[in-house]
Amino acid sequence: MTDETAAPDGDRLRRLIGGEDMAWLVDRARRRIARDAPLTGTVTLTAPTQEQRRALAVLLGRRPATGASLTVNLRDVDELLRATGHGGLAAAITALTGPVDSLSDRRLRTETAWRDAYRPLEDAVADRPELASWRSWLDTTGLPRRLAPDPADAAVLLAGLAAVLSRLPSPSIPLGRLAAETCGDAHALDDGRPLATLALSAVRALAGRPFTTEPAAESRRATWASVGVHLDELSSTVLTLGLTPDPATPLGAVLSAHNTAGEPACLTLRQLRRHPAPIPVARVHLCENPVVIAAAADDLGPACPPLICIGGRPSAAVWRLLTLLGDGGATFLYHGDFDWGGVAIASSLHTRVGFIPWRYTAADYLAAPSGGPLTGRPLPTPWSPPLTTAMTSRATRVEEELLLDTLLTDLRTFDPGISTG
Repeated sequence: MTDETAAPDGDRLRRLIGGEDMAWLVDRARRRIARDAPLTGTVTLTAPTQEQRRALAVLLGRRPATGASLTVNLRDVDELLRATGHGGLAAAITALTGPVDSLSDRRLRTETAWRDAYRPLEDAVADRPELASWRSWLDTTGLPRRLAPDPADAAVLLAGLAAVLSRLPSPSIPLGRLAAETCGDAHALDDGRPLATLALSAVRALAGRPFTTEPAAESRRATWASVGVHLDELSSTVLTLGLTPDPATPLGAVLSAHNTAGEPACLTLRQLRRHPAPIPVARVHLCENPVVIAAAADDLGPACPPLICIGGRPSAAVWRLLTLLGDGGATFLYHGDFDWGGVAIASSLHTRVGFIPWRYTAADYLAAPSGGPLTGRPLPTPWSPPLTTAMTSRATRVEEELLLDTLLTDLRTFDPGISTG
């Protein structure tokens, strides 16, 4: 905005417009520069003093104006200052009062600050296509800017988010430890904290789920568990029947006692994290609902082959147990509800550990008795691609309980060398 064609003479300039009686004019001009508005048109001072009238008259070489207000054309002042070697009104204002922080300057600084704030996050998602839609969603919703309106605060928040994402998914880590190691604050990922809000939305993206918030504690627990993060070691559990790890280990001793009695065992994440060795089992059946475990215990007792209940969205304990079994060479056979929620659970398992469908194909669905109406959004079923089409067409949900007798028969006659499907 400043015309640099001439360097204003400081002393002379102060005599012209630098006095107290011309301060109102200097202030009006400076505010226009700050708004990137042109120094044209008129400005008016109401109820001027006689000194203010005389000062303006001296500047413009005119008789003092009369009337209730004092009006001056800024272009006249600009031309006069140029003619007297002061480079124009904008240059004079800068010489008298210092550089003006214009609106365009402030906008540029703000835009630069926001770009800098987002840079760690951009680097963190650059090679992760599974987060591309989520990153666009952040811009669409403006969530980071709502959580941290100041770019300096946002820079700290987004740097923490990038650090968290760099550790996910994790084989197994407590939430507080993840927060402490990435952000220097063990409570940074506590429920309700801005970083937790952003991180949870990213975790949902990693799990292939909607980015919107899920306020229920169990949903939050399951969401973190999907990337190997647990809120605590005791409340995260997994229900099992028929598992037989080394009885010389603490975990093996617990399971051996349950197996002898033919009773299910509810294992905590703490127990599983303290079992360092893989669990060598050839094949393991997985079900979605605890009713299958209870019925198998009643019907088969100690004769039940290894059976694990996923219990809805897999907990951190579920993932830990499946990792131990997978490391031991296990092959998984999975059955779940024939509804879109069940398909989402199966998809997370299929992606992470893989499985052979156990009565969980399109043919099994079409042969099953009808349940209630099927609602929700269709999802792909890569373990049986025709299943999505069959479920969409039939539009009936089939819960696991409706196939309980068939599942128990499979368990009763199970041969580890033969696939059930």
